[in-house]
Amino acid sequence: MVDQEFATKSVRMERLCLLTFQAPADDVDRIMEAVVKVTPLAMGNYDSNAYQSGLGTERYRPLEGAVAGPESEIRKRPGTVEISFELPDDQKLIQQVVETIFQTHSYQEPVIRVWSILTSRSKGLDDSANSNRWWNTTGDWKKKACEPNKNTPQE
Repeated sequence: MVDQEFATKSVRMERLCLLTFQAPADDVDRIMEAVVKVTPLAMGNYDSNAYQSGLGTERYRPLEGAVAGPESEIRKRPGTVEISFELPDDQKLIQQVVETIFQTHSYQEPVIRVWSILTSRSKGLDDSANSNRWWNTTGDWKKKACEPNKNTPQE
């Protein structure tokens, strides 16, 4: 396993921490607004960087001591997602972020995980001739998504 930072021509691999948590999709904006008040989630020339998975189903069964009370059947809650983002390997900051997620989460036992990782950071080289970059091919994906589909009848 690679355990040291390294670099290639275009990329630096840096040691950071990956924090993930699971939550109902409807709770994510509230939780993330609180997180970015603690740390900007910066990556190069961007902030508020996080990934949200597609909808999934969470499975669990409340036991004695759970706020819901003990139940015999396993609950299946659709509409949950996993959020992930990177943080510096800074114990105090990670503790603040974990506490913030816990305090803004709707669950009694939120699933929060922290891993030590190597992650890529661009060296910021000139990519103007790289035909694989979106800005050198199709343009801004957001503009494309907002354009009406020419194959769909317009009202």
